Amino acid sequence: MKSPAFIKRLFAPAAKTDGKPDRHTRKTVSLCHALLSERGEASGAALAREALAAYRMLAGPALTAFFDVLADEFSPDPRAVEAAADAYRKDCTAAALIRLQAVVESPRQELFRRLNLAGGGTAALVEMRRCVLRDLRTQPLWAGIDADMAHLLGSWFNRGFLSLQRIDWRTPALVLEKLMQYEAVHEIQGWRDLRRRLASDRRCYAFFHPALPDEPIIFIEVALTKGMSEKVQPLLDPDSPVVDPAGADTAIFYSITNCQEGLRGISFGNFLIKQVAEDLGREFPRLKTFATLSPIPGFRKWLAEAAAAHGELAELEAALTGADWRESAGPDSGVRTELMRLCAYYLQHAKQDNVPADAVARFHLGNGARLERLNWLAESSKTGMARSAGMMVNYVYRLKDVERNHEAYANRHAVVASPGLSLLGRESLLSRPRRKA
Repeated sequence: MKSPAFIKRLFAPAAKTDGKPDRHTRKTVSLCHALLSERGEASGAALAREALAAYRMLAGPALTAFFDVLADEFSPDPRAVEAAADAYRKDCTAAALIRLQAVVESPRQELFRRLNLAGGGTAALVEMRRCVLRDLRTQPLWAGIDADMAHLLGSWFNRGFLSLQRIDWRTPALVLEKLMQYEAVHEIQGWRDLRRRLASDRRCYAFFHPALPDEPIIFIEVALTKGMSEKVQPLLDPDSPVVDPAGADTAIFYSITNCQEGLRGISFGNFLIKQVAEDLGREFPRLKTFATLSPIPGFRKWLAEAAAAHGELAELEAALTGADWRESAGPDSGVRTELMRLCAYYLQHAKQDNVPADAVARFHLGNGARLERLNWLAESSKTGMARSAGMMVNYVYRLKDVERNHEAYANRHAVVASPGLSLLGRESLLSRPRRKA
């Protein structure tokens, strides 16, 4: 039985604009209720297609109103939850627990399952979650919608359903175009650039899901090199010479991109890196090192905030505002030395809710990597200079240590770092007062 609040919302007067958003919303909500009814069980995919078609017509106020109804009218019944919880407290049987689990699950989850019966339903739900996430900060009541969608998508996009595929120049153009569109770390400058990234001394792998056959879920770009790379520009240069990959001893993961915003928070990267490392190790037995050359996107912002709080950093921060500061930051300069120390400190000690403040660090450390080495002016692009003063970091994946490092991070938020990087962080200005204490 629909609640009075739903009836009031469904038949409320149209907005003062043109009335269309409310009409489309009412139709979509009505179809969703029908899909959850006995009629929905019988007609299945056809009604799901009709509901998704109506949903796709929503935009602006109509879309917001739909999510408001989804949050309000498709949530668990509080009275039923309370009654089932009381029953379970009095009689902790399997039957009582099953009943409690049934009433705690929101009707939204079953609605999403039935919408998924339509052709293209999975893609539509991934896009629906993207819309929810986009406005979640200003619409906190939608958190339940996001939680339900994340729960289902986390199951549907379980590693067991994903296939790892190598992408090369023979891959269909539709997928190659998606790569250029989604690349979020180092922009691909057209087909010539892409072709170099897919040459014989390069590798690109992606996870695909059977419900989205032409949509990469996440992809990784790899350079096969001699030694651990300390600068990214040579790896991105479309005119760089192609070398024999058989002579490589190192695989550099220089770009990892999550392609679907609607799958944010669902982890794929750890599985991808491990499987790619294992596959490359079988193909090239001489590979001994698997490492990243990663950006440090939060360093400059953090440094500016730290300088405002710590007067001893103000002079250094002021020096970085000059257009020609790099010219005075030679190998033995104080600016270079202290920036490296502070960046090492940032990666190991700057926290956000008790985890590393840097998003890239959270990703790799959570996957079992070790902070290995800082690289000065490794990313000299405008973006690299703005976010990290041009520095990049190598994370190393030692397959025998990955699980131990992951457990240390998961259980204690421990940051595993090389001795050299640990020492560098301890020598920073922000560490010195702690040593004296």
